[in-house]
Formats: sequence, C-alpha cells, structure tokens
Amino acid sequence: MKRIIKAFFSAIGTVLLIIVSLNFWVVQSTNSSIYRDIEEVPSYDVALVLGTSKYVLGGGVNNYWQNRLEAVFRLYNVGKIRHIIVSGDNETIYYNEPKTMKNELVNMGIPAEDITMDYAGLRTLDSIIRCKEVFDQNSFIIVTQQFHNHRAVFIGKYYGLDVVGFAAMDVQSSNRLLILSREYLARTLAVFDLYIMNTSPKFLGAKEPLQID
Repeated sequence: MKRIIKAFFSAIGTVLLIIVSLNFWVVQSTNSSIYRDIEEVPSYDVALVLGTSKYVLGGGVNNYWQNRLEAVFRLYNVGKIRHIIVSGDNETIYYNEPKTMKNELVNMGIPAEDITMDYAGLRTLDSIIRCKEVFDQNSFIIVTQQFHNHRAVFIGKYYGLDVVGFAAMDVQSSNRLLILSREYLARTLAVFDLYIMNTSPKFLGAKEPLQID
C-alpha cells in the first residue's frame, strides 16, 4: 500500500512539474512579443481578435469580450492596423461570436468593410492557423488578454508567423483563479497539440485572401 501511495504522489508531482515547466516555456518565449503600451506596438495591416462570449452566465456583458473590442478599436483609431479579423465560435444558429463582435465594432465606428468574420475559430489554435491558411495572413497582431496572448503568440511563432500580441485590459472577476487555472492547462495542451499530436483546425476550407485597400 505504501508503494502505491508513493507512486501515486510521485506521478502527481511529475504531472505538475510538466505543467509548470511548459507554462514557463510558453510565457518566457513570448514575453518580448506582447505589448501593453499602444505607443510601442508595431504597425501591421491586420489584427486578429480572439473571440469569447458576449455575455456572462447570469446576465451582463462579458468584460473580457468588451475589453478586447476596445483594444482593437484603439489600434484601428491610431493607425496601427488597417483591417480586423474577428474569430470565434459559430457552431449553432443561436451563438455567433464573430457576428456580435463585428456588430459592436461597427457600432463603435469602424467601417464594416474593414472587418472580416471568421466563423470557425473554435479554438485559439484554429483561429491562428485559419488566419494563415484561409485568410492568407503571415503577419498580424493578436488581440486578447495578456494571459491568453502568451498561448496565442506561441502557436503563431510555432508556425513561423510574424505575430505580436496586444494585451487588452484584464478583468478582476470572482472566477479569475478558475480562468487562470484553465489557461495553465490550455498552454500545456497547446504544446502537446503542436509538438506531439500535430492537431489541425476542425474546419479549414478554401482560401479567402483579404483584400485590404
């Protein structure tokens, strides 16, 4: 019994060490590519906004969603970008992240023709790969919160893309610890997706190169 208990805790320790080590790698390898100051972020033609739900459970606007849109709106307004891809989940007719993001950005004053919707950004990995393979973009700014940007930029650089992250304002919420815990696991899964399983997007499809005037 003692041997079993010892082996059990040894296995848990090994798993935790792997998770911590991979998270350290993801964060440290992308730190220099994530910008918080809009004055310092380099100019690109395109920004990719990673989707999330507009509303939180129980009602009310999701501040993660709102802050991402405000961040890309600022980038557009100061001339750091010329076109926006809003990428998210649209698996059912009742849930459409790209459409809600586009509608909000248009309401904020961005011309509809400067926004492209990616309806198949089911995961961060899908959004990054589709930006390259479907929309023919090899250089772009990724807009999301900083903790999420580390993983997104890591995926982009794995595929040889010229990507940087612009950190939207973070959110201090009651479930923040749960969100960060999920991100720790998501970064670990991202490494396995890229280096072991060679995971592909659920949907790819034909190329739709952006026409940016």
